[in-house]
Amino acid sequence: MSLQEQFLSAVLEEVVGDRFGRYSKYIIQDRAIPDVRDGLKPVQRRILYAMYDSGNTPDKPYRKSAKTVGDVMGNYHPHGDSSIYEGMARMAQPWKMAHMLVDGHGNWGSMDDDPPAAMRYTEARLSAIAMELLRDIEKRTVLFKDNFDNSTKEPVVLPARYPNLLVNGVSGISSGFATEIPSHNLREVIDACIAIMTTPEITVNELMGIVKGPDFPTGGIIMGEDGIREAYETGKGKIYVRSKTSIEDLRGGKQQIVVTEIPYQIVKSKLVNVIDSLRMEKKIEGIAEVRDESGRNGMRIVIELKKEADAEGILAYLLKKTDLQTTYNFNMVAIVNKAPRQLGIKSMLEAYIAHQKEVVTNRTQYDLEKAEDRAHVVEGLVKALNILDRVIETIKASKNRQDAQNNLMEQYGFSERQADSILTLQLYRLTNLEITQLEKELAETLKKIAFLRSILESPRKLMNVIKDELTEIRDKYGIDRRSLIQGEVEELKVNLEVTVPAEEVIVTLSREGYVKRTSLLSFTRSGGDMSTAGVKDGDSIRYCLGLNTLDPILIFTQKGQYYLLPVHQIPEFKWKDTGTAIVNVLPLAKDDKIVGVVTVKPSELSAEAVSSEEQGPVLVFVTKRGQVKRTSLSEYATTRNMAIAACKVADGDEIIRVFRTDEAADILLITEQGMSIRFSESDASLQGRVAGGVRGIMLKETDSVVDAFTVSGDEGEILVLSDYGYAKRSLLLDYPIQGRGGKGIQTFEFKEGKRVRPNGTKLIAGFYVKDEASIIALMNSGTVSEFNSESAPIDDRRGIGKLMTAVERTDLLVDAYRTPLLSVNPNSSNPNTSN
Repeated sequence: MSLQEQFLSAVLEEVVGDRFGRYSKYIIQDRAIPDVRDGLKPVQRRILYAMYDSGNTPDKPYRKSAKTVGDVMGNYHPHGDSSIYEGMARMAQPWKMAHMLVDGHGNWGSMDDDPPAAMRYTEARLSAIAMELLRDIEKRTVLFKDNFDNSTKEPVVLPARYPNLLVNGVSGISSGFATEIPSHNLREVIDACIAIMTTPEITVNELMGIVKGPDFPTGGIIMGEDGIREAYETGKGKIYVRSKTSIEDLRGGKQQIVVTEIPYQIVKSKLVNVIDSLRMEKKIEGIAEVRDESGRNGMRIVIELKKEADAEGILAYLLKKTDLQTTYNFNMVAIVNKAPRQLGIKSMLEAYIAHQKEVVTNRTQYDLEKAEDRAHVVEGLVKALNILDRVIETIKASKNRQDAQNNLMEQYGFSERQADSILTLQLYRLTNLEITQLEKELAETLKKIAFLRSILESPRKLMNVIKDELTEIRDKYGIDRRSLIQGEVEELKVNLEVTVPAEEVIVTLSREGYVKRTSLLSFTRSGGDMSTAGVKDGDSIRYCLGLNTLDPILIFTQKGQYYLLPVHQIPEFKWKDTGTAIVNVLPLAKDDKIVGVVTVKPSELSAEAVSSEEQGPVLVFVTKRGQVKRTSLSEYATTRNMAIAACKVADGDEIIRVFRTDEAADILLITEQGMSIRFSESDASLQGRVAGGVRGIMLKETDSVVDAFTVSGDEGEILVLSDYGYAKRSLLLDYPIQGRGGKGIQTFEFKEGKRVRPNGTKLIAGFYVKDEASIIALMNSGTVSEFNSESAPIDDRRGIGKLMTAVERTDLLVDAYRTPLLSVNPNSSNPNTSN
């Protein structure tokens, strides 16, 4: 046979699938997922049985943990000693087990995630309630199987005289399956078992009247009745677990938050460190000190606050941002008939009750066999004592023990078992008192046999036995509920004042898109003047706003998008620093640009503002093609930090101006070809956030809108500027109010020809000026020039203007805006503070 013929070909996919399937089956059944009957994983079951088998019981002294681990590893669990000791330690930790199954002595770790001492130092024995899991195991109540080397037997499952799966809960991860079952109150779970046995058709809702919800060993407040109901019906659900806290008053008007219970499976030391880190990193204002004062009297985490700090607000922030409040996700998976299943609470308890029926039936059958055997023996003894003299004569006449046994069986009809008992009878049993006691024992044994048979013959009596024994355990081991159940999930609202100190600041945004937040102190130390602001060469400040760190601003782009940017999220720089590019703060698209910055107050974007029937502030959008849209400011409330649609923009169009109006005013539009229109703002009715607006002015095909702003009354002038640098002012009085959507009236006359010096090809900007203003003009090359509005002549609407800044025909003006003035009132409705 050649070497090649010794190998069989196989498909890799099939081989790997088969191997992994067998591995997964082992992990699911024999390691990570508990049995629905006793609620134990194999390693836990083996630890408990090994301790029971070696006599390491509550009535005996503690025994070294290393000996128990050795017994388990050598006889039942052929894995590493660390996994066995870890499983043993978990069953001895009161913050992990609702009812500890191992009574530990020594250092078994702590809630601060301190590990237990090495197993050579600790001692342990079974706890009293663990004996209830093992009770009657010697009476053939459960099946046994060979251990890993066939040297001894181990139980497949424990009798589990109380529903341990729900009482102590379990957590585990295997291949393709995971389980997360919380602990429950022993009294409630046993009462639910009895209720199901009494009324098998009971509903989950009715069971929830008995089992209120989980009961964690660490206490806490459980919120979410709907999540509990869903979990009890389907096996999956979500609840919120909140720490138990209180606010205590101190001397001097100070307060402190005291935490006495934390959510299940949260490491206390890590929680304290996280809270203290928030204080040191100044992510939250008002915390003076964080201390862990836990000791023999229980848990006590103290969060001392500064004077006049908002205790309720800080507590709400900590609940939201730390593990003082966590979510717990039910995933109630257990092994049922050797397969994993996701179970609701009723299915779990029904499986447990079925197990108890089997256990009690097997135990009763075992007791019955023992009782019948004893009755048979006692019956023979009583019969022998009644004919004692003849029996003695027969024995004396026999050759040996075997001959005597045969003679008794042949002459008097004794069974082999009875004859053997007669031969081993001690002489003192021949007294009259002993004869009477044997007759009494026979009567009692026959009565016991009748009772045991009645249990086996009557399902109702069988159920009553289970109920009585469960009630006994409930009364003996039941404890008061530790976790408080709260039906509704309380929404956490964190005030911005808790995390951000209120401070008046200056926010600037340059023409090239550099943004910064500056304190008033830095601004004052730098001379308190716009000319000292730090910008890159060739750049200039476009927007300058006096705001509070608690305020947000709305930033709008030419493509109809907007962003809500909280002021405190803008990086802080000194006044003379350049700042940071806006793209580092907002996810602004490369082919988009900012066309409007609107300041608001948090109250204007609150839920109350959104639901208010009053109109309130309004945002006005103007597009290049002459569309005008008005929308209530409250519709732009958002919690998202990404681009959101602000206005519908048609193909080939773009937003050119966005401004807010707080009072009724007129809107004035100016076009490239020198046309203008003034109409009442109310002519454009309010529309939704993503609407496209209505026509503001009728444009020629080659014309487009270059500027828009609000005006009111008859005071002030309209200043327009052409691409050749020509500007002029005309009285607002000369702009009558017209109907929206018309062609408008002329506001600038262009001159061209051989004998006339041309004054431009189009207008690039317009301004509404009441007072002297400085205008910054930007050329195509990036060169910046500046002129005063007062230097522009006042002329009629058809005026040709005056040269304000010299430009080359190859480098025309492309944009102009007013030099921003720092305003302490950021809610000004005048858009030209930055236009």
